[in-house]
Amino acid sequence: MNQIFNFFFNQYKTYDTLDIWLEIIAVIFGFLSVWYSKQNKIWVFPTGMISTAIFVYLLLKWELLGDMMINGYYFIMSIYGWYIWTQTKEGHVIHPISRTTLQEKKLSVLIFIATLIFVYVVYISFDKWNNWTAYVDTVTTAVFFVGMWLMARRKIENWIYWIIGDIISVPLYLYKGFTFTSFQYLIFTFIAILGYLAWKKSLDNPKLI
Repeated sequence: MNQIFNFFFNQYKTYDTLDIWLEIIAVIFGFLSVWYSKQNKIWVFPTGMISTAIFVYLLLKWELLGDMMINGYYFIMSIYGWYIWTQTKEGHVIHPISRTTLQEKKLSVLIFIATLIFVYVVYISFDKWNNWTAYVDTVTTAVFFVGMWLMARRKIENWIYWIIGDIISVPLYLYKGFTFTSFQYLIFTFIAILGYLAWKKSLDNPKLI
């Protein structure tokens, strides 16, 4: 039992107590944000902003640039998404749950490619392109960038990107030594699946939107 515990949590012996608590708080608010997203509730954004703000601080301190950029981008897109989701006209939501258009699919591809290039340049500039995790970070960052953009626009396909990114992130964060964050992404995976099913149900029955 001790060996299992040490495998998951031994790395925290070298962390500041404040940082450990901050990671736990960020994970809790991350759970709340994804759950509110599944429920199609506006609280997805303020709770997500608290989580991402904390993670930006921690990841900058731990020199994990790719992860930090993901969370910084989440914070910015949360402001954008909050604005989009609250737009109404004559009491009706202007941007309900919907599927991506052909134009949005093209933009998704552009965002993905542009993110790959951007993250690569950042890693090279800071001499961080020196481990296999950098390759994975680059891909997951691009996946999450597209997913967050689609979520902000209330597109059901955002869940597909979240599911893919979450699955990759579980072992990645465990390898990096952030067990709480790894567990967070494991639970995120299941919530994302439920979120996709819930949003699909809303699309199949417009009265639920």
